[in-house]
Amino acid sequence: MKKKGILIANIGTPDKPEKKEVKHYLKQFLGDHRVIDTPRWKWLPILHGIILNTRPKKSAALYKEIWTEEGSPLLVYTKAQARLLQEQLPDYSVRFGMAYSEPSISDSLMKFEEEGIEEVTIIPLYPQYSTTTTASINDAVFKHYLKQENMPHLHFVREFTDHPLYIKLLAKQVVEGVQKYNPDEVIISYHGIPVSYVEKGDPYQEQCQATTDALLSTLEIDTPIRVCYQSKFGPAEWLTPALDLTLMGLPKKGIKKVLVITPGFVSDCIETIEEIESENHDYFMENGGVEFNYIHPFNDSPEFIDLLVSLVEDK
Repeated sequence: MKKKGILIANIGTPDKPEKKEVKHYLKQFLGDHRVIDTPRWKWLPILHGIILNTRPKKSAALYKEIWTEEGSPLLVYTKAQARLLQEQLPDYSVRFGMAYSEPSISDSLMKFEEEGIEEVTIIPLYPQYSTTTTASINDAVFKHYLKQENMPHLHFVREFTDHPLYIKLLAKQVVEGVQKYNPDEVIISYHGIPVSYVEKGDPYQEQCQATTDALLSTLEIDTPIRVCYQSKFGPAEWLTPALDLTLMGLPKKGIKKVLVITPGFVSDCIETIEEIESENHDYFMENGGVEFNYIHPFNDSPEFIDLLVSLVEDK
């Protein structure tokens, strides 16, 4: 019987909430052509001449606000997910790797090789496929094996956009949130990407719509629901409507209580804790909002681990 491994992979996080470590992380993240597809001759001078000299200090301050005793929330929860998945699947070797931080995807794959693993299932922790996320994980995997003499059998989970367990979990969160908070409106917020990426063929927006459609077909609530996109970076046109601008305008339309959910994130991170719970919360409240509530990602919930098990078994 083949020795089997599972690698769950995420984008990564700085090692510390300090300027030096944040700069190192951003250099790798924003230097990836999958993330920023501007021609290198044009982008790299901007990255190294402006962004890496200004953004790390600001970002480090934000990371300090969300940092825990165990470290970055994204790292803490990804570790927990790997540990819990290992408990559920003792016949596999389960590891996690990060695209732009430690442990790297390459390091984790090397550990599999040391264990004699002959078959690996790769699960990017992004429900919706995008060249900016899932493809970056795949790139890191193949880059590793370019330098190896032997490659195990590889199984890639491309997405779980409308997987029944995923939709069931989202629906449960929404229903429980509506019952608890009785909002005027539920807002589904996805991480945005530049419109140009979609025009070139990135299926991300289409997959976000597929998730939304599957969720709406399951829900039996009267509360209005709308979709927004968050985390815009740079001057390019991004997917709209923008979450921040939407939240600023809703109170004037009589929508004073909102419930926000972020289906594209499976673990809390700076985009959920700082951007949603702090920044966007303030936008809403400062413009006349009365109550803002946020449904956290799955994190280390047993139900999410069951979903990961299902993804492995479905391959």
